Amino acid sequence: MADYDYLVLYLPRGTTRDAARRILTEHAEYGSWELARLRLYADGSRKATLRRRIIRAVKTF
Repeated sequence: MADYDYLVLYLPRGTTRDAARRILTEHAEYGSWELARLRLYADGSRKATLRRRIIRAVKTF
């Protein structure tokens, strides 16, 4: 079973769609995050949940 590390980003309502895309793209490229969920609220703010797989080292003998 895969274990994931999660990061929650809150983007205020004044954030444009292009700026939000740029922020999420930077996290994906440089931090190996992938978009798990994006919620757009009625007031225009966004909540993005990013995740990345946790790789655990296994001992070998």
